[in-house]
Amino acid sequence: MVDAWQSAMDHAVAVARKAGQVVREALSEDMKVTTKSCSVDLVTLTDQKVEQLIIQSVKEKFSNHRFIGEESVASGEPCVLTEAPTWIIDPIDGTTNFVHAFPFVAVSIGFSVNKQVEFGVVYSCLDDKMFTARKGKGAFCNGEPLQVSDQTDIKQAIIATEFGSSRAPETVDKIFCSLRNILSIPVHGVRGAGTAAINMCLVASGCVEAYYEIGIHVWDVAAASVIVSEAGGVLMDVEGGEVDLMSRRIVAANSKTVAERLVREIASFQPIRDDAPPLKE
Repeated sequence: MVDAWQSAMDHAVAVARKAGQVVREALSEDMKVTTKSCSVDLVTLTDQKVEQLIIQSVKEKFSNHRFIGEESVASGEPCVLTEAPTWIIDPIDGTTNFVHAFPFVAVSIGFSVNKQVEFGVVYSCLDDKMFTARKGKGAFCNGEPLQVSDQTDIKQAIIATEFGSSRAPETVDKIFCSLRNILSIPVHGVRGAGTAAINMCLVASGCVEAYYEIGIHVWDVAAASVIVSEAGGVLMDVEGGEVDLMSRRIVAANSKTVAERLVREIASFQPIRDDAPPLKE
């Protein structure tokens, strides 16, 4: 099935470019903004339009493939990863950035087979950077090879993270506890682009040494996970051990050394998993 997956990846790149054009055009229009889980969990008509564009385009070419899409799940579709070929889509990773015209917005398309991410495409559409990776084939940005940083001293590192959309006091306390611990190592700095996919691509590019977050979703990180791995990086759970893309927790780092050091400082907690059954009324 090697050729079939390459064909799927080529299609993902092409449809990501089309989606990026829709996003760029939407920035010049009046946008209707609504909310999902809380007042800071934003969604726009463009999120929904882009996801439908991607899904319809894929269905025409790969009619038997499955989908996990951020907006589809928000509207009640189950978030279940099976062994079947599955497209994992975040139509606009960085919706809050998009709403505010903060210039880091990505279209993220991951492709999973046998519950393993086979390839990932992250299109940073405002600066026209196309990040791509296929398992065993390397990672690239606009066709140029990517390689993680070789810095293994965390005191010389930049760490990326985000604060998420939960404003529950106990969650905010954990987030700032982690931040305080990491700043106190001390590291050179902490940054955040406002999108998990781009933060992870910055790790793959060697710009930052690690990214961690609790509260992201599978569609935020699936595509970028293979980009990090293929650039020579590592993925880990925030408590160490193997990463579980449905757990909503991730560390992506340039090396096991940096990842393990970072894990020691993270005040972990467990959000409701992406694949958890819906709560009964």
